[in-house]
Amino acid sequence: MNNILAGHTNSYHTYGLDEALEGIAAAGFKYVELSAVRGWTEHVPLEASDAQLAEIQAKLHRLGLKVSSLSGHSDLTTAEGVALGKKAVDLCRKLGLDILCTAIGGHYSEDEDKSAFMGHIHDLADYAAAHGVTIALEVHGDIMASGQISAPLIREINRDNVRINYDTANCVFYGGVEAVDDLAGLGPYLAHCHLKDTGGGKREWNFPAVGEGRLDFAAILNRLEQEGFSGPLSVEIEFSGEPWPPLEEVNRSMKASYEHLQKLGLS
Repeated sequence: MNNILAGHTNSYHTYGLDEALEGIAAAGFKYVELSAVRGWTEHVPLEASDAQLAEIQAKLHRLGLKVSSLSGHSDLTTAEGVALGKKAVDLCRKLGLDILCTAIGGHYSEDEDKSAFMGHIHDLADYAAAHGVTIALEVHGDIMASGQISAPLIREINRDNVRINYDTANCVFYGGVEAVDDLAGLGPYLAHCHLKDTGGGKREWNFPAVGEGRLDFAAILNRLEQEGFSGPLSVEIEFSGEPWPPLEEVNRSMKASYEHLQKLGLS
């Protein structure tokens, strides 16, 4: 596979952007998914000034990193969440990015109101389209608990720039299904993929380094290749939730993840 492989700064949820970028670069990654999630991991402020963005770009350049996508989750069932989503689109434009990863109910929500979401998504989709940005909705929560559940929703939304951000562990956590099976036929709907491992099953928050859980990433990557997926891949590690482990363990996990995927042909 020739897909871009990034490290997700959300893996450094309780640490700063400097620690995240330095750890991701030291692990071997050449690309990074930046997190700009209000109230969760706001490594990049949604209202970042030109000076702030120039400083971030300088850090990226110094570490040999390029940005592949932006994580800008907000609750898209609300007008307030859509306003934050538009700020995230603006941030994508300023950073020269064409993929915004988000989720129906934002980071926290699970019991989501589909009718409220459908009343807002076209506004955000059209705003993003005007700026050349694809909205990648994450497999997360109840309405998008798996890829197979998500595909009909993408068809219902009926916007070319609204696609799926597939999460290889969230499909287990929320949907109780395995990614290798769940990915079948999803190729046309995929824009982005989080490579996340799990050591457990449904509703078990246990997301270790890639290769240290129970998922078969060789099989997952093979399935993605069969589906013709050519978008960015991003490693996300969420451990056992808060409190996050010491920085040394986060760095070790990122490096172990990169090395595992490198052995499977990614770099």
